[in-house]
Order: sequence, then C-alpha cells, then structure tokens
Amino acid sequence: MNFTDYQTKSRATAKYPVIEHGVIYPTLGLVNEAGEVAGKIKKVFRDKDGEISDETREALKAELGDVLWYISQVATELDLSLDEIAEANIAKLLDRMERGKIKGDGDNR
Repeated sequence: MNFTDYQTKSRATAKYPVIEHGVIYPTLGLVNEAGEVAGKIKKVFRDKDGEISDETREALKAELGDVLWYISQVATELDLSLDEIAEANIAKLLDRMERGKIKGDGDNR
C-alpha cells in the first residue's frame, strides 16, 4: 500500500469530534499513541533486558499503525498529503547530510 491509498482509506474510518478545529483531536491522539510506543520500548529495557520478542514486535507494529493513522488524519486536516510530507522530509534530510548537518539541533541547520 502506498501513502495516498492509506490516507484515502484511513479517512473513511476518521470518526472523531471536531474541537474548535479538526486538527486538535487527531494531534492529541498522535501524542497519546506515540507515548504508547515509547512505553512499550521502555518496558523492553525495564522488563526484558532489551530483547524485543516477536510478541513485542507485533504489539509495536499495532501501536505504530495507530501513530500512522493519526499522522494521516492530522495531514488530511491540514490539506497535506503523506506523499508530500515524506518527499519534503527526505529532501530536507538529504540536504542536511550533503552539508554535513545531519547531526545537531534545530530545524534550520
């Protein structure tokens, strides 16, 4: 599946309240789901000596899918395509790499 198909198909499942602006709810959902990913990774190191089992990998796949869904909804609310976002991001990263600025802080490096 490509990003355009995913964004279109996932939008059919986007049933959430509009809170002042349609972008608020999916943004909050994105932060929540990203936290769930981080929590599962934290527990890998706390409880499993850093070993990612097949079961944990599948749980992370599900949580990352939820992150992707929310990213897709935020993008759609902003009238952006995931393809456009991915292309701009990789161009930015390749430019930074070419200029020796892939490491460091700040958006405008």
